[in-house]
Parts: sequence; structure tokens; C-alpha cells
Amino acid sequence: MRQHLKHYIDGQWVDSLGGTPHPVINPATEQPCAEITLGTAADADRAVAAAVRAFPAFAQTSVADRVDLLRAVLDAYKARAREMAAAISEEMGCPISMAATAQVGSGVGHLNAIIKVLADFEWEERIGNHLVRREPIGVVAMITPWNWPLNQIVSKVAPALATGCTMVLKPSEEAPSCAAIFAEVLDKAGVPAGVFNMVNGDGPGVGAALSSHPGVDMVSFTGSTRAGVLVARAAADTVKRVHQELGGKSPNLILPSADLKRAVTTGVLTVMNNSGQSCIAPARMLVPADRQDEAAEIAHQVMDSVAVGDPDAEGRHIGPVVNRTQWDKIQRLIQTGIDEGATLVTGGTGRPEGRNQGYYVRPTLFRDVDNGMTIAREEIFGPVVTLMPYTDQEQAIAIANDTIYGLSSVVCGEPEHARRVATRIRAGMVYINGGQPDPMLPFGGYKQSGNGREHGRFGLEEFLETKAVMGAFA
Repeated sequence: MRQHLKHYIDGQWVDSLGGTPHPVINPATEQPCAEITLGTAADADRAVAAAVRAFPAFAQTSVADRVDLLRAVLDAYKARAREMAAAISEEMGCPISMAATAQVGSGVGHLNAIIKVLADFEWEERIGNHLVRREPIGVVAMITPWNWPLNQIVSKVAPALATGCTMVLKPSEEAPSCAAIFAEVLDKAGVPAGVFNMVNGDGPGVGAALSSHPGVDMVSFTGSTRAGVLVARAAADTVKRVHQELGGKSPNLILPSADLKRAVTTGVLTVMNNSGQSCIAPARMLVPADRQDEAAEIAHQVMDSVAVGDPDAEGRHIGPVVNRTQWDKIQRLIQTGIDEGATLVTGGTGRPEGRNQGYYVRPTLFRDVDNGMTIAREEIFGPVVTLMPYTDQEQAIAIANDTIYGLSSVVCGEPEHARRVATRIRAGMVYINGGQPDPMLPFGGYKQSGNGREHGRFGLEEFLETKAVMGAFA
């Protein structure tokens, strides 16, 4: 069993100041697989103090030095990839094949992207006789989730290092081991003491302490909208910048001009990815009403082909969801969908056949779903797809936008038509005909899906302040 009982502060692994042991549960076996120490406000204070001390010197390092540092991080990261993948798979249930490729691989993509951005970034601009400078914002508190743990950690740490910020990371207590290995990666790469600090803990303890801390200049948070509101409230008194990547309820608008079989198949498999535990999962599948029967049959066949298997087994299958709380929530929402009149096509409540332990969910498909139903409005965060019929394009766009969220979306159809529709979707991202993510493109949402952007140049800019120097060239 893995043990990560210490926090990484000021370049050292140190004991907690009053923390409590916390078991990490393997969602496939429901048994402990690791142990951490939930830190305290005192631990957060110590980590912030280290970051504050380290900031002046690190902020003055050259771009060339930071590029070299990030390249060293990338090399050290690749050397520990297998260990990080195994930890992710065991602690949050992602099948090892996906953990080793998409989960760990996303960090490689973000590091490569930020190195390229940093090498070309313009830090100063002359306007008349004046100078406009971009400078690091300072100490950044980072609070990251369990569903894509390394993706979110590297999305924040890489631009912070690139800009000359210092930081304190609080990773999710549900999947903490990959973060501990990543801290070892940064140490091995030569990140100076105090530049990166990590304190394990939960939201009410360490998360709240960091969010409200007067020594923190910015909070970068990824998680639920509910938790994001709490972070913003805690940060308000110190008027720090709050960057949030929150929940989603993404539509998949399939236009009449789309290849229905391809669009439905791709859409269902995209939702199944990571057992539905992705904030951008396009789980609301909007289809022309006169083709709902055909779409439901295609989706049914695809859904029934999705295998459920052990996370440590190689192959294309889905694993369990992360914990009992999530499993119970998904079961409640599936039952609510049935109770509210949606037609259950396949799946349903309970574990898949042959599974008597583990937080496994049956891949589930509903049809005849309208936007007033709970399953159309709440983020399920599981392997559940809802087919929603529409009568014309205007109604489809209205349904797609009728949500408190605005993170991501999919539009499928003739490319020019799909692009026109995409301009009317109120979301930060639109994938046309199954377009793929790109670490150079902005990631973030509208409405209650958050504020600010991650990835590439857009993510780097979140960690900068803008300074006007009047008369610099007079």
C-alpha cells in the first residue's frame, strides 16, 4: 500500500502540523490502497510562507532558464510515467491503458505546449513613449480534482513555472499519489526550494485555508460549481484573482445533415470515456425527433458493446467510478430519470451483471428526455447518455443553451452548417464533428462553468499581471 504521509514544503518532505491519517480507497475493490495525511491550516501557512519567500528570486529568472527548467521537468516526468499511470488507475478507477495514454499523456502535451508558448511569448509592448509589461502574479494556490488528476495539475503548474510564479498545490484526496510522484519529478528536475509546494488535505481544511490566505495572490481551482462558489467566497475578502474550471452539462447537437451512425457512435463512446467522469462529456445528445428511433437503436448497440472491466486490465473498457458517494449519486439520478418519465433503453440502476463489489455503473441510455428533467439538468458524471429529440434547428439551439453551464459542446453535421450553428452555442468550446482537444487551444467555459482559460498562451496569460510604465521612452 502506498504511503504519502508527508507534505512537500520548501524543497523538503515534512511532517504535518496536526494532520490526520486518511485512507485512499481503490474503487474496484472498495479496500484501502494508499494513505495520506490530511493537512491543516498550519501546514497551508507554512507552505504559503515558503512560496512567498521564493517568489522574488524566481520571478527574476530569465525566460531561457525557465525553458530549460521545464524541459528538465518534461524529461523527469516521462521517466516516472508508468508509476503515475498505475497510481491513477488504482486510486480513481481509470483503466490502465487509458491512464498510461490519455491521463499521463495529457501532462506531456501541456508541458510541450507551454515550452513552445514561453519561447515565443511577448513580455513587453511599446505604446507611444510608454511601456506595457507582463509580470508574474505571485503566489498561486492550486486546487485540483480526482477525475483527470495529472492533466489538471500540469495545466496549472506548467504555466506557473513558465511565468515565474510560485505555488502551493492541494491535490484531490481521492487520487493523491500521482501528485506526490509529480512533486518528486519537480524536485528531481531542479525546481528551486519553495517554488513548488504541496499540501495534501480536503476542501474544508486546506482548500479553504489556501483560498482565504492573505499571502496567496491567485487561486486556480478545478472542480464542481458548488465547491467553486465556496472557493470564491473564501477568496473574496482578500480580493485575489480566482480562476475557476467548473462543472458542465454539454450538449451534442446532431444536425439533420450529420452522418447519424457516425455521430451517435462517436458521441456515446466519448461519454463512456473515463466512465463518464469528464466535465466536457457531451451527455445530452440532441437528435431530430423524426430520427430518434434510429438514433436510439444505434446508441443502444454501441452502449451494449461497452465492456466493464477491472482497472488493472489492459484493453478498451470502462472501470468503476471513483467512490461510493459518486456511485450513490449516479444511482439516484438514474432512478430519478425513470421516475420522471424518461424511457430507459438499456442499463439502469445497480452494478453490471457479474459485479458484486466495486463502484461499477451500468452503461445507461435514456430516450424521450426533455430539458425539464433532472437528468437533463444535473451533471451526472457517470456513463449515462440522454437522447433528447428536437423539431427544428431553433429549438435545438435553445435546448443546447438552456443550462446553467457553458463549458463544452459538440455540433455534428455538414461542416459549414455546423460552424454556423457553433457560433450560437453559449459555451467556451465547440467540437465540430468529433474534433480533438489541442493543448494550445483555450480550455474553459461560460456561465456557471467558470471563468478564465487554461492551456497554451491563454493559460499562461492567466498567471500574469499587466503593468503600465508611463514615459519609459520619453
